[in-house]
Amino acid sequence: MTKIQMTVNGKTVSGDAEGRTLLSQFLREELKLTGTHVGCDTSQCGACVVHVNGNAVKACTMFAQEAEDADVTTIEGMAEADGSLSTIQQAFQDHHGLQCGFCTPGMVMSAAALLSENPQPTEKEVREYLEGNLCRCTGYHNIVKAILAASGQDVSGIAAE
Repeated sequence: MTKIQMTVNGKTVSGDAEGRTLLSQFLREELKLTGTHVGCDTSQCGACVVHVNGNAVKACTMFAQEAEDADVTTIEGMAEADGSLSTIQQAFQDHHGLQCGFCTPGMVMSAAALLSENPQPTEKEVREYLEGNLCRCTGYHNIVKAILAASGQDVSGIAAE
């Protein structure tokens, strides 16, 4: 076991991890931040997306020790300082961008990364960006609509598929 330290959601934290411990496992088991979901452990579903030093990362593809001294943001860190939902989270709620909710943390984290890189993406760009995130419930339409709404775009003209 090795003691590792990182900043998670603005707070310096430390914990013990074996060399083989994945970041997703460390966040969930050591730090008790269970919002980061593990769906496949093979980098296929995107449920475990977090931000590491500002970049979207599938936490099942990174060892916890690789995040030593990194700045990590999880879904728990997305809310506003007063505890209210972030713009992206509120848009997911307002536009029914979730059903079972399992993929939602990864979708929200991916959406935040996309909007950080491209504040006004097109519908096509949103769909392409989300190719690494799987949702078995929604058909993606309302997720895409929520992300476009979070970017400040008018989504009233977007027809259901």
